[in-house]
Parts: sequence; C-alpha cells; structure tokens
Amino acid sequence: MDDIEPPQNISSTEPSASVEGMVIAYGNLLAMAIVPVFLGAFRSVKHHSLQKKRLEESGEKPDTMSTKDAAMFPLIASGALFGIYIFFKIFSKAYINYLLTFYFFILGVSALTHLLSPTLERYYGIISNLLPLRKFDIILTEKIEGEHAKTKSLFALNFSTSDIITAALSSAIGVWYLMKKHWIANNIFAFAFAVNGVELLHLNSVLTGCTLLSGLFIYDVFWVFGTNVMVTVAKSFEAPIKLIFPSDLLENGLSASNFAMLGLGDIVILGKFMALLLRFDNSLNRCRNTYFNATFFAYIAGLFLTIFVMHVFKHAQPALLYLVPACLGTPILIAAIKGDLKALFKYEDHPSEEQKEEGKTD
Repeated sequence: MDDIEPPQNISSTEPSASVEGMVIAYGNLLAMAIVPVFLGAFRSVKHHSLQKKRLEESGEKPDTMSTKDAAMFPLIASGALFGIYIFFKIFSKAYINYLLTFYFFILGVSALTHLLSPTLERYYGIISNLLPLRKFDIILTEKIEGEHAKTKSLFALNFSTSDIITAALSSAIGVWYLMKKHWIANNIFAFAFAVNGVELLHLNSVLTGCTLLSGLFIYDVFWVFGTNVMVTVAKSFEAPIKLIFPSDLLENGLSASNFAMLGLGDIVILGKFMALLLRFDNSLNRCRNTYFNATFFAYIAGLFLTIFVMHVFKHAQPALLYLVPACLGTPILIAAIKGDLKALFKYEDHPSEEQKEEGKTD
C-alpha cells in the first residue's frame, strides 16, 4: 500500500479533526517515515559487510533483485493487489483478517526481536549484574555411517540472553496487538518491518533501483487515482503494513479512532534505494555521504509535499508520485555535476568477476 491517506473515521460519528490534531498526526507520520530509513540504511552497510564476508568464505553470491525482476515487480504487485481486492469483495473481511493477524503476529515478533536484540546486547552491561549475558548454540547434525564416518550439519541456531529478553518483550507486544489491535502496537511492528526491510532487502545496483522506482511510480499513480482498489485494500487490510496516527488524539486520547495513514511501501522501497546510495558513498571513500544525505533530504521534502497536496485536496495521494522524482532526480543531478554518472550506474554491491576486472582496468 503505497499511498498517504488523510484522516479516516473508524467509527461513523467521530467529529472532524482539529488543526492541532492534524499537525500532530502528520508530524508523527513524517517522523515514523524518516527514522526507519535512516536507521535501516546504516544497518544495511553492516549487513552488506557481513554478506561480503560470507561471499569470500563460501563463494555463494547473495540473492539480489535483477533489473528484469525490478521491471516485472510492478506487474506482479498489481496482480497481488487486485487479487486481495477481489478476495475482500468475495469473502468476509473478518475471517481474512483473523488469518492475517496471526501471520503478522509471528512476523512482527521476529522483526522486532531482530531490531532490538543488537541494541540490548550493546548496552547489556547495565543489567549484567542481574542477568549475566550468556550465549547458546543449538546444533542438529546427522551422523553418516560408512568407511569414513562423518557428521553433516542440518540446523544451527545461535542466540544469547539478550535475544531471549527481546523475544519475550516482542511477544508481549504481539499479544497486545492480537488482543486489542491498538494503533501503538501496530506502529511498533510496522516500524520494525520498515527498518528490517531497508536493512535486509538490498538493491544490487542503481540501474535496478531506477527501473524499480520508475515502474512503481506508474503503479502507484494508476491504483490510487485510476481506481479505488488501493484505498479499499488499505482500509480493509488489518495488518501492521501501514503507519497510522490519530488526528483526534487531543480530544480522545489513546482511544482515538480518526486515523491518517502511510503505507510501508513508501518507506521500504525508497529506503532500499537510499541505503544503496549510502553503500555507494562508502565505496567512493570520500569521507562524506553526499548522495545519501542529499537524497534523504529530497525524500523528506517529497513527504512534506505529499502531505500538503493531500491536505489541500482532501484525497489519498500516491506518495511515489512526489517521492520518486525527488529521490531519482537528486542523485542523478549531483552525479552529473560531480562527474560521477558512470561510477553511479556501474556500481554494484556484489559485482561479477568480469566487472571486477573492468574496475581494475578503468
């Protein structure tokens, strides 16, 4: 769901939101859209380093999205979106959302644990006197009989005390989400999904990123302005795949129900591209993140513009209509000015051997 929607009443008799309430709602949506991109991008640099290390050790190249995959993605996403829309039209939303709730409970607990565990481990010294940090390994092996008996590793799980603590905390939030579907619990899980998506789902090259964003630009505009499909699915889909914040918080407190919402697609897709630019900045060894910083501020400006237009026209807006030109045009313009266009479009996270040889001869 790649759109920003103005406040929508969950109950039918809610009063319209106050100006102060709308400012608070939009401000919080902006903050929740900006922070995951920043955190996820810098975490992706560390994850990329781990991938390179594994590549050197095993020789197995990580799975990445090809340019052909990027070109097909909007078509696949359109089919999936329309299929969900038809599903909601035919079957009861209640039963579908029961299944989705349980599914996203599992995903949300895993994502939140992955997000919090490294932070807790870093500052574990604060509570180490109460509960010492211990590391555990669960390994399942198969013993192969024969002339040269040996064992084959089937499964390995490594975890620590901090993982157990964060898993318990994440499960508690998950139970809260299961029981109440509260908007705060929704946002905690959605925030974790966004950070993990930016960190772990890498684009391999700028060309692939440009292809993906250009296709999704058309996809977003068509499904928001051309039909009611995306808005209908976004309102019917009770899962933490969108950030929501009440504009009637001042009037109704934590029981507020008049929500503005922002789809996670706007955050994760653009965040993946900006994370790629950050890794490109690091590859230049210039001690500054020119491309990431400039595109990050263009992304923020695009969000402000989206919310402004939405507020003026009182209609859900395809955020990628404003974000894609800002986030594609900015790095390309800077690269043209600095003479980095060739380097920008040749960069790959995991280049082939032929490309490595070409790089040495350039």
